[in-house]
Amino acid sequence: MSRRDGERLQDILDAVDAIRSHVARGELSDGLVFDAVRVRLIEIGEAIKAISPELFDTEPGHPWTDIARMRDRLAHRYFDTNHGHVAGAVEHDLEPLLAAVLRLQGRLPPGE
Repeated sequence: MSRRDGERLQDILDAVDAIRSHVARGELSDGLVFDAVRVRLIEIGEAIKAISPELFDTEPGHPWTDIARMRDRLAHRYFDTNHGHVAGAVEHDLEPLLAAVLRLQGRLPPGE
């Protein structure tokens, strides 16, 4: 059984919370913190890839495809992972993502 859009949006919110928790425990220069954050960014991208495009059409200003592409780079080119890109995502992109996901949740039909 496939997961619904609402569940995938919740996956994103959970991953954002986990990233915040990891960063609160240490710096991204710590390999364990970096790896934990990287995995959660991959989870966010995976969830985005599984959400119906029609839902994203209601939030056109957000770079959904860029997030999915970042997931692919993090998952498949791990030896080439740029720490600056991960840090930039954490510092600049999580809050706008969180706001967009919350807006999308508000647009879901009941039970979704």
